[in-house]
Amino acid sequence: MSYPEMPQRPWRQRYHVQAIAWVVGLIILLVLSSWATGANFGMFLANIDQFTVLLVQMSHPAWDYLSVIIQPLYETIQMAILGTTIGAAFAVPFSVLAAHNLVSNKYLRGLIRLVLDLVRTLPDLLLAAIFVAVFGIGSTAGVVTLAIFSFGMVSKLFYEVIETIDMGPLEAMKSVGASKVTIIWYAVLPQILNQFVSYFLYTLEINVRASTVLGYLGAGGIGVYLQRSLDQFNYSATAVIILATLVVVMVIDGISNHLRRVLL
Repeated sequence: MSYPEMPQRPWRQRYHVQAIAWVVGLIILLVLSSWATGANFGMFLANIDQFTVLLVQMSHPAWDYLSVIIQPLYETIQMAILGTTIGAAFAVPFSVLAAHNLVSNKYLRGLIRLVLDLVRTLPDLLLAAIFVAVFGIGSTAGVVTLAIFSFGMVSKLFYEVIETIDMGPLEAMKSVGASKVTIIWYAVLPQILNQFVSYFLYTLEINVRASTVLGYLGAGGIGVYLQRSLDQFNYSATAVIILATLVVVMVIDGISNHLRRVLL
């Protein structure tokens, strides 16, 4: 005995039902989160005109302020490059020790990963506050902070890339009695060089932005001038600082894209 087939809903209708369910779920989650955290959206809407005023003032940048921030911006770039380079240099050996396909000792690998987790747990603002207290106000505190932040971030990204490499060249070099250092140098690094450069430049881009915030704590760079302009409600100068930082980030992004094309 044959039964009549039930009509199936078109895929478009199923898609719309799923989309509506996702939207409703996100709205419920937003309401619950707002209630749990005490966020007052009414206050936000009531003061939205102040945000508009701020944007209007920032829409007329004080371009003469550019000559004032050139040197601090240059110092910020130097801090970011130096901190990222130091952190990435230390990240390379730690990443090798944290990769499960290169290190068979699970206790050593677990210890290294625990250290990396602890480093990533510390916020960069907390690190900056500590090192400003240790080294005093200036760029030294900023460089050390960015180096530790870069070390934790690059190490995580780097050992995850190492764990995805092709093990064929490593096994071939092991079969002829090559040393660990030789295997890493000739079989591991060539496979991950382009990703390493990409992650390095991505971290550098993040550190340029982070440097502007670290200046609030006395870590040097353009952040000091950003804090000064905001404290003086000089939003025209703030706009120039933001635009200058944007240009630097765009240049770094362009260099990163070019190097990726060259290395691939």
